Amino acid sequence: MDLNLKDKVVIVTGGAAGIGRATVARFEQEGARVIAWDVTSDPPIDVTNKEQVEAAANDVIAKYGRIDVLVNNAGIVRDARLVKMDDETFDSVIAVNLKGVFVCTRAVVPHMISAGGGVILNASSIVGLYGNFGQTNYAATKAGVISFTQTWARELGKHNIRVNAVAPGFIATEMVKSMPEKVLAGMREHTPLGRMGEPEDIANAYAWLASDAAKFVHGAVLSVDGGLVLGT
Repeated sequence: MDLNLKDKVVIVTGGAAGIGRATVARFEQEGARVIAWDVTSDPPIDVTNKEQVEAAANDVIAKYGRIDVLVNNAGIVRDARLVKMDDETFDSVIAVNLKGVFVCTRAVVPHMISAGGGVILNASSIVGLYGNFGQTNYAATKAGVISFTQTWARELGKHNIRVNAVAPGFIATEMVKSMPEKVLAGMREHTPLGRMGEPEDIANAYAWLASDAAKFVHGAVLSVDGGLVLGT
């Protein structure tokens, strides 16, 4: 299937590792022009920093003339049970996973409106749908991202800007694979397909949603989770 992404200008936040790096590679395979925004990139881009993000968006416009796709992938995890979660732990996750999505999208959307359209893709999670033990902060942000997606779909559809979210299940990123085998076995056991997903599985979902093949998909949350459902 030709996804018609050749020469599309794509920004991927958190593009230096894990799902983000796989997403960068996937769009590059399709011939897109990909810019990774990451705190470890050169120059570093902190998605919570309005000035840095707006300057970075303007730099992309200056170089390429447009922004076709924004993948809001950047995120962090700082887990703790409710009674043991301090304010700093809570606030840090909210800042990156929720405010960062807001800041980046707000910076990019005016350019998409001027150009006559675009695609916004947001990283949610199955925990945003179902919650998860020890992840008050993370689950809240991923549920919030779903609300962002649904709200922006209503606001931006008239500008030919499609907005969708992807909700990954257990994905075998480098960080996850470093966990104890007992934990990994539990992840596989709770996934009906009997295995964890690969970063490329999520990257493929992003590429499809960004493409003309999904031109009538708008305001959706695509679960890429191997069939993982509440109660399994």
